Amino acid sequence: MDPSELLRKVAGAFESLEVRYLVTGSMATIAFGEPRFTNDIDVVAWLPETKVADYCELFPPPEYYCYPPAVREAVRNRSQFNIIHPSSGLKADIMIPKDSEFDRSRLSRCVWIPTSGTSRARFASPEDVIIKKLDYFKEGGSDKHIRDIAGVLRVRGDRLDRTYIAEWAERLGLASEWRHVLERVSRAGEQG
Repeated sequence: MDPSELLRKVAGAFESLEVRYLVTGSMATIAFGEPRFTNDIDVVAWLPETKVADYCELFPPPEYYCYPPAVREAVRNRSQFNIIHPSSGLKADIMIPKDSEFDRSRLSRCVWIPTSGTSRARFASPEDVIIKKLDYFKEGGSDKHIRDIAGVLRVRGDRLDRTYIAEWAERLGLASEWRHVLERVSRAGEQG
């Protein structure tokens, strides 16, 4: 199994149960930006507790690890749970969002992207992916988030709604991180 197969399985399970979801994180920055290796699949899902058992049944052991009590707890606490494919070592982190204005906004702005063959999945918009990457950068300081954002900025260019990004960055306390990224990308462009 490769990451695109696991993504197809995870997204397909949400689709079959009519659960709203969106792919974010590294898979999304690769889709909108520059390719890089990742085993990391991040999905935000509005999974109700009434569908936890049905969702977990779609990932039967021993092929998958999807522990229903952990999923139920994540749904109740609005945290995250994992789906693991042990034989490949692949893992999907499923995050249950808080009921925030930003989460409602990014759900309304998601886009469909082909994943493999005739399959497609719902992805966060490139602008919303950048905003979350800014948040992760602020949280942990990892330059990989800056590189991911820079890749999306280079590839998407003028097709990005920078006003939307700046407005949400301001509202979420990420304005200085956004300025930092823009300065770094500008400097890199001048050197390149």
